[in-house]
Amino acid sequence: MDWKKRFNIIEGIAQGLLYLHQYSRPRVIHRDLKAGNILLDKNMNPKISDFGIARIFKPDELEANTNVIVGTE
Repeated sequence: MDWKKRFNIIEGIAQGLLYLHQYSRPRVIHRDLKAGNILLDKNMNPKISDFGIARIFKPDELEANTNVIVGTE
C-alpha cells in the first residue's frame, strides 16, 4: 500500500472521530479505537466500528468522570 492511500485512511479516521466528538448529536466517545475496529470498504475508505463500550454525552455535558477502566487489548 502506498503512502498516499495510508494517509487517506488516517485522515478518514481522524475525520470520523472529529464528527463523533464535535458534530454528531448526540456526542459520542468511542473508547476502544484500535486497528481492529477500523473497517475499509472496497475503495479503502475507513469506517469506525464496534461501539460496544462507547460513551454518549448529553447535549449539555462537556466532560465526564469514569471510574471504570474500559477497552480491550
